[in-house]
Amino acid sequence: LQLSSTLEMFLCGVNPVSKIAAEVAGYADVAKRIIDLAVFGAAQNRSHRRLADFTDTIGNRVSGSHDLEMAIKYMYNAFAQDGLDVHVEPVKIPHWVRGEESAEMIAPRAKRLAILGLGSSVGTPPEGIEAEVLVVQSFEELKHRASEAIARIVVFNQPFVSYGETVAYRAYGASEAAKVGAVATLIRSITPFSINSPHTGWQDYQEGVKRIPSACITVEDAELMWRMAQRGQRIVVRLSMGAKTLPDADSFNTVAEITGWQHPEQVVLLSGHLDSWDVGQGAMDDGGGAMISWEALSLIKDLGLRPRRTMRTVLWTAEEQGGVGAQQYYDLHKVNRSNFDLVMESDLGTFTPVALQFTGSVAAQKIMAEVVKLLAPINTTTLETHGEGTDISPWMKAGVPGASLHVADSRYFWFHHSEGDTMTVQDPHDMNLCSALWAVVAYVVADLEDMLPR
Repeated sequence: LQLSSTLEMFLCGVNPVSKIAAEVAGYADVAKRIIDLAVFGAAQNRSHRRLADFTDTIGNRVSGSHDLEMAIKYMYNAFAQDGLDVHVEPVKIPHWVRGEESAEMIAPRAKRLAILGLGSSVGTPPEGIEAEVLVVQSFEELKHRASEAIARIVVFNQPFVSYGETVAYRAYGASEAAKVGAVATLIRSITPFSINSPHTGWQDYQEGVKRIPSACITVEDAELMWRMAQRGQRIVVRLSMGAKTLPDADSFNTVAEITGWQHPEQVVLLSGHLDSWDVGQGAMDDGGGAMISWEALSLIKDLGLRPRRTMRTVLWTAEEQGGVGAQQYYDLHKVNRSNFDLVMESDLGTFTPVALQFTGSVAAQKIMAEVVKLLAPINTTTLETHGEGTDISPWMKAGVPGASLHVADSRYFWFHHSEGDTMTVQDPHDMNLCSALWAVVAYVVADLEDMLPR
């Protein structure tokens, strides 16, 4: 029908781009009302207050934990009290438990090492592992020095290039070291900045390769051992990890929505993930994304607006384990994917918004370029290519338009997956701006006459 409508306009001599631009421009007043409410009005700082109450009450929320269960119950009740339609959808998620862990350098001198075991890692034997260390800076160096790795603890002191590139050492370091006979791995934390802070995260064992314990150490300790190794000093480390993997746990994706008045079956989906790692408060990753996805619905509701299509917020579970909850949501709902107009995800912090990132057809990009012009009052009118997000990637791969929030995220990986991810990182004004952007984009797309063209 959309193609027929566009063809009809073409045959009648009407420029469809001009028509769409005019339609979107007609939302300028409502966009300003949303922005004013979020940034200057009664809802000012509300998303920040909600996040503080949530994270101070619940704390961190690792997959499979009681704290994650409590977080889901908290958000269910919060959505209901906000007058939104709410339900939960059951999923099965991984349940990895850190246990007690410690590491100590015992030669050439005694020094305690700050560590965080990596998700899915096996533990050490009860007596721990004491072994000489081999320090390398790359997978290539490890291959060249494979004979030296036998029965050793391999320390990766890889330099930080970018998260996307450097995270391969966290993900695959244990298996690569095990292939050459190592007994454990200690990996330099994936961060460009450190104050002796280890960063955790998920790691992947390769099929058919022995599973050895794996943990992250601080940038400072990795560089220390590298310097010692360069001097030819013999380094010995004692490692103890009580990590174990339990049977998959029951959990839920948490869903709240404002039902569309004309096309309730058609959906604009906003999202963030509710789970976090078991350190810090999970305020930045991804409490902020979850809260602005709630706040967007609240802003629309407070203004008495109701779009043509349904605006649906989904708070995913077990994102940190590879988008587990989101994949199960997709598997359940993909039969209706033609009714999903736009999927949105915020999972790179809620710092000052810079742009909206978008993946979709050329025609859809032109429409979205008009939509972001409505954000002129908060100076975020840039549309960038390549919407991203672990949890919305199945939808985008299937051809559904996707969008993500681009923020001034230079500090994001300073605190990512560490004890530093707390409310102190969050700024209320930044969250106001992110909430306004999220609400304007979602509402306008949900209320346009036609869905975004595929």
